[in-house]
Amino acid sequence: MVAVAVLGYGTVGSGVVKVMETNHDSILAKTGVDIQVKYVLDLREFPGDPVQEKLVHDYDVIINDPEVRIVVETMGGLNPAYPFTKRALEAGKSACTSNKELVARHGTELLQIAREHQVSYLFEASCGGGIPIIRPMRTSLCSDELDEITGIVNGTTNYVLTKMMDEGSEFDDVLHEAQEKGYAERNPEADVEGHDACRKLAILSSLAYGKRVDFSDIYTEEISKITSAEVRYAKELGMAIRLLAHSRKEGGNVLALVAPFLVQKTDPLYLVNGVFNAIFVHGTMLGDAMFYGQGAGKEATASAVVADVIEEAQTLGRSVMSEWSPEKQDLQPVAEMRKQFFVRVKGDINERESAERVFGAISVVNADLPGEYGFITPVMSEAEYQECAAKLEGQILGMLRIRE
Repeated sequence: MVAVAVLGYGTVGSGVVKVMETNHDSILAKTGVDIQVKYVLDLREFPGDPVQEKLVHDYDVIINDPEVRIVVETMGGLNPAYPFTKRALEAGKSACTSNKELVARHGTELLQIAREHQVSYLFEASCGGGIPIIRPMRTSLCSDELDEITGIVNGTTNYVLTKMMDEGSEFDDVLHEAQEKGYAERNPEADVEGHDACRKLAILSSLAYGKRVDFSDIYTEEISKITSAEVRYAKELGMAIRLLAHSRKEGGNVLALVAPFLVQKTDPLYLVNGVFNAIFVHGTMLGDAMFYGQGAGKEATASAVVADVIEEAQTLGRSVMSEWSPEKQDLQPVAEMRKQFFVRVKGDINERESAERVFGAISVVNADLPGEYGFITPVMSEAEYQECAAKLEGQILGMLRIRE
């Protein structure tokens, strides 16, 4: 029997306990490991819930119990998640988490501590919820050189953008609806401003390219600037607006950004709607592979966490983990990235000579919006776009990058 302690009995923590207890016999039959939840740590009481029998309020009870071999951190945030995880690893207990903020900020250090103490630190559920992506990257794809990652990795923003595309609604109205349905937090800043996607991209890029990618270095844009006008142009173009997390390695250079993109109908990401996520990885031998599924949700995320628990239970006494070098990966300036851009400008569509003089051979887009029109630029770098846009100061209403 392998004793497990779960830190936090919120949405994910309660889901982890439910999965391990409901599927106990199935897990035992398929894997040969008998996993038992011995403790659940939480400051609250849960009268009437069977978890009350396993509830503790003092973390030292868990740390000082030699029977506990695996600690599952589902509290979120950094404090006390970081010190609790660090203490568990230093005490010779494996740990796993769904906490992308913790992994993005302290993952390099925690992985090193785990390695030094011959235990494991796993975090499958930190990127993509229930989608298996980290384990395939470190096992199935370890023989390949990964050089690109592109994904829809935040269910809240994808739900909001999908509803805006379907209904032509404004951002604030759809966000409010998402909050009422529980798809968005009361404070949605981490999601809608791209911070959540940025942390996930940092983790995946660190794994893919072998050096630590600092999430604070990743260029990140929010979706709150998207309006129903951009939606009308996207429909006119037969495209969809999606918040994409993208990184690419060329030689020793890595470029990374999180931003709204226009996605064409021929792109599989066009069909990823609602709270679903999808992650593309490209290998020099494999080519493209896409991982698709529930990017969030209690049961989906909990199932990914429990998969980590099972692997750690099967490999007690040795360190099995995803890892990357503590050496920091310098990122290529986004200004060097080359794309086509969709641009909204003030003015009459029949008086587009000024835009043509600045941007060259543009393709005009008419969405029948009074006092404005849109156009698609030739392929150019971000720096070149900014230089051209400065020459139309006061006329540009918005811009979206177009995914290749």
